[in-house]
Amino acid sequence: MSEELLPRQITPYVPKKGEEYMSERQRAHFRSILETLKTELMGDIERTVHTMQDEATVFADPNDRASQETDIAIELRNRDRGRKLIKKIEETIALIDSGDYGYCSGCGAEIGIKRLEARPTASLCIDCKTLEEVREKQIAK
Repeated sequence: MSEELLPRQITPYVPKKGEEYMSERQRAHFRSILETLKTELMGDIERTVHTMQDEATVFADPNDRASQETDIAIELRNRDRGRKLIKKIEETIALIDSGDYGYCSGCGAEIGIKRLEARPTASLCIDCKTLEEVREKQIAK
């Protein structure tokens, strides 16, 4: 999956002059993005399950078998990430429903349309996210 989550068929949001942040139109735009992304992820998971069932071959050569097991492990790890992202998407849709979407869970500031289009599940503004990453790096040392 690409670093940018915005599905290809969705056009970037262009706010109207004087439009209030997280208006009904903006919330509908982000709900559409999130639902499209969720549908794509669920389709990927479904295709992976069918592919793994179709390609379940027993190889006599240990190298071929090891290669197949590695491929399956990588694919399962990717699908697990997708499953976790689906859960996060569902939580984000709940934030839209409650009217809390688009605001930083750390400081309450507006996250911003561009950031939300790049990462629709973002819950932190860029400043709070930067601080979080700095703290993570300090703890890791």
